[in-house]
Amino acid sequence: MQDIKHITPDFAVSPQIAPVQLAELKAAGFTTVICNRPDHEDAGQPSFAEIKAAAQASGLEALHIPVTPGQTTKYDVVAFDTAVTTAQGKVLAYCRTGARAQSLFAAIRG
Repeated sequence: MQDIKHITPDFAVSPQIAPVQLAELKAAGFTTVICNRPDHEDAGQPSFAEIKAAAQASGLEALHIPVTPGQTTKYDVVAFDTAVTTAQGKVLAYCRTGARAQSLFAAIRG
């Protein structure tokens, strides 16, 4: 899969993913997908419900921690930290470009 940026061996970020890519992510060793996009952020963006259904069908856990660009809260950081630290394996976090996901990871790992 293109555009995956590994931050650590067990954590990576990417731009928006499509439901059809979830099986490929599972095959690549990911166990958890975190969506940092609010639904309806862009026209044509898959909803989190679509991503979650495809993730579950592929044997992945999918979590939704939507963050509006420039409006990250302490709650968002805590929720993201909990999701990453309790994940059972490799995590892929995504947003429109991957920047929000990477910023959240930087906030929890400094």
